[in-house]
Parts: sequence; structure tokens; C-alpha cells
Amino acid sequence: MSTVNISIPETLKAFVDKQVVGRGFSTSSEYVRESIRKDQERQNLRRLLLDGAESNSTSPVNEAYFSQLRERTSALAIDKGQ
Repeated sequence: MSTVNISIPETLKAFVDKQVVGRGFSTSSEYVRESIRKDQERQNLRRLLLDGAESNSTSPVNEAYFSQLRERTSALAIDKGQ
């Protein structure tokens, strides 16, 4: 694992300390790692949404679409014995 040293104002340090205690993190490093992972997930989701928005439409995404998707998923789970 690599080490990164950062400087933050006291107000941000107090916020991080509060998050560590209040959310059950062991250390501030653990909190920062989790925050970075969440940011990566948000950026990935944004990229996927933008890619989807730029793609050609195939069929409407409505209640019928999700019902069919649930049926297909359930059928696959049954076929796999789950």
C-alpha cells in the first residue's frame, strides 16, 4: 500500500474526526479510502449514464421493460437452481 500525506484545514480535520467516530471507521485513513472509493463509483456511474444517454435507443424503459427484466432474471435463477 502507498502512503499519501495531505494537509487540510482544521475544520476539515474536525469533520473527518467526527465521521471516523460517528460512522465506525477505525482511522481517518479508512474514512478517506472509503470516500475515494465512493467517488470512483460516482464517476463510473456518471460515465455509464452518459454513455447510455449517447447510445441509440432500443426500446422504451418503462414498467413493462422492468417487468420483463424481472421475469428473465427469475427464469435464469430458476434454471441455475437458485
